[in-house]
Amino acid sequence: MSSHATVAEEEYLQTIFWLHEAGLPMTGANVARAMQLSAPTVHEMVGRLERDGYITRAADKSISFTEEGLSQAEAVVRRHRLIERFLTDVLGIAWDDVHEEAERLEHAMSPVLEARMLAAIGDAKTCPHGHPIEPGTRIEGVPLGDVEEGAKITVLRFENEAEDLLHLFKHEGLEPGREGTVATADGEFVTVDFGADSTATLTRSVAETVSVLADPSPPPRTALPEQLVLGKERYGR
Repeated sequence: MSSHATVAEEEYLQTIFWLHEAGLPMTGANVARAMQLSAPTVHEMVGRLERDGYITRAADKSISFTEEGLSQAEAVVRRHRLIERFLTDVLGIAWDDVHEEAERLEHAMSPVLEARMLAAIGDAKTCPHGHPIEPGTRIEGVPLGDVEEGAKITVLRFENEAEDLLHLFKHEGLEPGREGTVATADGEFVTVDFGADSTATLTRSVAETVSVLADPSPPPRTALPEQLVLGKERYGR
């Protein structure tokens, strides 16, 4: 057992944790889809994670965290989201520009710096994209793409944190906590009316990556991992 995961292992543990948190099957195939890496590359790293004691694999190839693996995954996810909130709230960096910056910083953060950042963000409970800083406190929502016309919605979070999508959401005026009404929802587009002549229009596939609270609400559903690619670059969250 390694005392601490390598940077590469932490990236994989983050992705596996995202599948775990989103309720998607924890499989090598889904990790490959999410990280946009080849199946052999992922298979090799999953084997390494297993040898280092962070995960176990069942006969059906499904992945489970060991206690140590879950602890390491939660720690890097917490650091990532904390850094994003700190960069946005304290340093004033736009929330659609902090994801990749946090990717670089999360692996080299000392406990002292983490404690100082926590103190600096006050009572903030989520990253700027709506994900809980403390893993395990996620509010369940539904994909915006499933919500019917006329329903009231509150934006919860962006499941896909690829920066091109974050730029799109910001440009359209979508952000966690904002309330609106689904004005139109057809086979191609979803439009949300936020009032005061403010609307956001998304393709249906992009709308599936936005989690919302809705009234009336469709049944809970997690969108398919093919529609939740975590980033166009090598790594996602």
